[in-house]
Amino acid sequence: MEMWEVVARESVRDLIARSNANGDSGRWDQLEELFAPEMVLDTDGTVTEGRDAVMQMYRSVQANVVVDADAPPPEPADGHTTLQEWIGRGRKPFIRHCTTTTQIDVISPEQAHARSYYFLLTVHGLDHWGRYIDSFRPVDGVWKFTKRQEIQDAAVEGGWGAGPDLDNHVRVIGST
Repeated sequence: MEMWEVVARESVRDLIARSNANGDSGRWDQLEELFAPEMVLDTDGTVTEGRDAVMQMYRSVQANVVVDADAPPPEPADGHTTLQEWIGRGRKPFIRHCTTTTQIDVISPEQAHARSYYFLLTVHGLDHWGRYIDSFRPVDGVWKFTKRQEIQDAAVEGGWGAGPDLDNHVRVIGST
């Protein structure tokens, strides 16, 4: 393996980790730095094109997650902590994207691809899981995402990933 291949491989690995950490923490400026101008995000068939549009989508997800602090907490499903209970304890809500089994293919000094499994944790525990298929290229000498396809394989019933717009191809675990 040549040195440029090692640099490309480690750059891709670092991009995936930074994407998880910055996105989960709402560090939008740092997340945006990871994307090439032509960034394409395909989330289960919903395609968003261009870095600005992708970042607008990410920011809107955070803006649309609102918790009514005055609402009585619902009964926990299957003994899971509800978001309202969590906040009532003085804790902040969180999400944690975890990627594993990442396979990186360095095609050339200008192109790389990766495939990873992911799962998402919230205050409830495991929420949903699936696969990422990513593409990368250097921009001004720095590797960036050019495309991310997210394929959600399954979700826990009542979880965020099993939301109201759940596509029929995603299996909901725990449903009757």
